[in-house]
Amino acid sequence: MGLSIARIDHVVLHVRDMESALAFYTDVLGCRVERTVESIGLVQMRAGASMIDLVPGRAPGKPDARAHNMDHFCVRIDPWDESAIRAHLSAHGIEAGETKSRNGAEGEGPSIYLDDPDGNMVELKGPSY
Repeated sequence: MGLSIARIDHVVLHVRDMESALAFYTDVLGCRVERTVESIGLVQMRAGASMIDLVPGRAPGKPDARAHNMDHFCVRIDPWDESAIRAHLSAHGIEAGETKSRNGAEGEGPSIYLDDPDGNMVELKGPSY
């Protein structure tokens, strides 16, 4: 019997400025801090049924501040109200890309790309058509 993935469990991001990263993920994206492990600087945030973990610094072998640890990650937004989403992002000074139809876990639907304070690309995904 093979494995069956139900959802994204968590992603781990290396960040340069924990305060800016926490503000982005809590204030802009609506995550909430669920747990911290001070000994390693880990902050775990609840993102719906999944987790986003932040750890300080860059991954070993990635000394360039522009180097990314991943291409992007995608979070499903529900309800999807593009005008409200863009107004919210704008109020936080976040520049977002154009809305395009892209494929995701639920199929083809609207999505918007933006960058977090460390240059990690985040995709906000709406429902499938």
